[in-house]
Amino acid sequence: MTDKNLTHLDAQGHAHMVDVSGKDVTTREARAEACIHMLPETLAMISEGRHHKGDVLAVARIAGIQAAKRCSDIIPLCHPLMLSKVTVDLYPEPEQQRLRIETLCKLNGRTGVEMEALTAASAAALTLYDMCKAVDRGMSIEGVRLLEKIGGRSGHWRAEDRQA
Repeated sequence: MTDKNLTHLDAQGHAHMVDVSGKDVTTREARAEACIHMLPETLAMISEGRHHKGDVLAVARIAGIQAAKRCSDIIPLCHPLMLSKVTVDLYPEPEQQRLRIETLCKLNGRTGVEMEALTAASAAALTLYDMCKAVDRGMSIEGVRLLEKIGGRSGHWRAEDRQA
């Protein structure tokens, strides 16, 4: 790992919001994921729309979108952003007994949208847990991570290119 300055700390070590006013406005995009592992019966119930609470996938999708839009209210020092696109896609993976959540956030702005994408994935997973906990308390949320980031000075980054 390289030694980089922590931009959320000033010279005295106090936390502050980074001034991005000098940065260029560019198109920025980030993708993130989270997985929620569950019993096969729970995954089948969700996938087949048989949950007594209704369409839990639709509710999780909306929760993820709302969370991305409200990220600066949840994560200290994040800038409030005018997102131009947020998607939350949910993929049942029965062979792994999980539901994979993939999010995308995009904007034209001065700062990245990684935290928004991660927050969207986390909130969607938490919503699925909340709605399904009565039938499967043993669910686990795992693998919340950034998959890709595009734009800004640091350019294009992908998790699959990361060296261990």
